[in-house]
Amino acid sequence: MDGARDGDARRELVQGLTKACSRHFGRAVRIDGLFRHSGGASRQTWGFDAIFDDGSVEKLVLRRDPPRAADAPPQSLENSLAIDRATEFAVMRAAGLHGVPAPQMLFIAQPGDGVGDGYVMRSVGGTAIARELLRAPRFEQARGKITTQLGTILATLHSVPLAALPKLRVGTAESVIATMRRALDVTGEPHPVFELALSWLERRMPPAPAAPGFVHGDFRTGNYLVDESGVTAILDWEIAHLGDPLEDLGWLCVKSWRFGAIDRPAGGFGSREELWDAYEAAGGARVDRDHARWWEILGTARWGVICMTQAWKHLSGAEESMELASIGRRAVETEFDLLELLG
Repeated sequence: MDGARDGDARRELVQGLTKACSRHFGRAVRIDGLFRHSGGASRQTWGFDAIFDDGSVEKLVLRRDPPRAADAPPQSLENSLAIDRATEFAVMRAAGLHGVPAPQMLFIAQPGDGVGDGYVMRSVGGTAIARELLRAPRFEQARGKITTQLGTILATLHSVPLAALPKLRVGTAESVIATMRRALDVTGEPHPVFELALSWLERRMPPAPAAPGFVHGDFRTGNYLVDESGVTAILDWEIAHLGDPLEDLGWLCVKSWRFGAIDRPAGGFGSREELWDAYEAAGGARVDRDHARWWEILGTARWGVICMTQAWKHLSGAEESMELASIGRRAVETEFDLLELLG
């Protein structure tokens, strides 16, 4: 939402947030300091201050679906997997109540608010910017803790009772691969490396768990907040589903989420073994190392296909976005990574 033509839209968003927050808090609220957080190509995240008559201030965050063209085609890999904002709200609230560090959820926006499909939560301290987390001197001590913290958090997340969660889709290994094949077909472009990887994965598919567990679906560096003490909150739950918990452990180790720290597979901060040991020590199920690596390779292919479909959303006219267009160039990086992983 940049440029003069978006000024009206920004004012409308402030008006909508004023209405929604006044209703939730039961008193007059003034909205100030509205800004859009960087990142998040699929959803929009806006920070703002809710200021009350007595001078008190609540730092809040709106997360919503981006406005889309009325004639935009609906299909994309992320949209086919993503839950809606109301379900994401319920998932995050349940996770927080069961010990997972997550923002405090406040309310779901109503259709008449004029802010779109979204919800409001309290702001949490910390940053998700990978280059800062991996290199800034102020995070030096935190960097030594993050791998263990992530393993511990994942064990807690995977133990959330399914009865506490809203209805979620079941995402099996087969269904993930089938979804990627459909996404490749939609783009209409040949990508032999992705085809090779998907065939390799199908031939070596691990057995499904006895019962599906709770899976975050996008648990990686860039989707959690960190301050000088370590991880403060897990974000971006839009791909939450039921499936194999090893999916989260594999996804975190995908090379793209190391942001240049390629010798530290666990999100750029530690080894796979450190992550797996922390997970098991915190009560997580024993990690089958080969199966976790299989999910890491699947994750690499999945991210490559997502890069392509993100660019396709822009090129097809579904959503005009330079960010989406630029993400498309990263598909070739994952093709190179896959060739290395497959040997």
